[in-house]
Amino acid sequence: MTAQHQNLANGKWKLLSLCEQMGNIGSEIGRAGKWKQKNFAIYESAVFRAIELIDLTLADERWKNRLKEITRARELVCDAHTGKNEFNSTFESLEKYFNHFAFAARINAGK
Repeated sequence: MTAQHQNLANGKWKLLSLCEQMGNIGSEIGRAGKWKQKNFAIYESAVFRAIELIDLTLADERWKNRLKEITRARELVCDAHTGKNEFNSTFESLEKYFNHFAFAARINAGK
């Protein structure tokens, strides 16, 4: 499968902090939630981009002590996407989770 985020897959992703990475994942989650009922193709593309970014985060060796949390987030995204809702996952709740990282990244950028 070809990476949708080619520049990020080629190493730029590893230049970002964990908060920046998770915040960017949250952007795709928010996009997926917005389009879920409007346009399936856009929705599904956003979900796949989010999963790709999560996989890039999992591959980042700096976060080897955070793998459980990141893997769980991936599992919840997949749960929300498949509609099985084994874990009562929704894109709204996931976006709220990822937004905390985006806010922290924004605060840290100002320092």
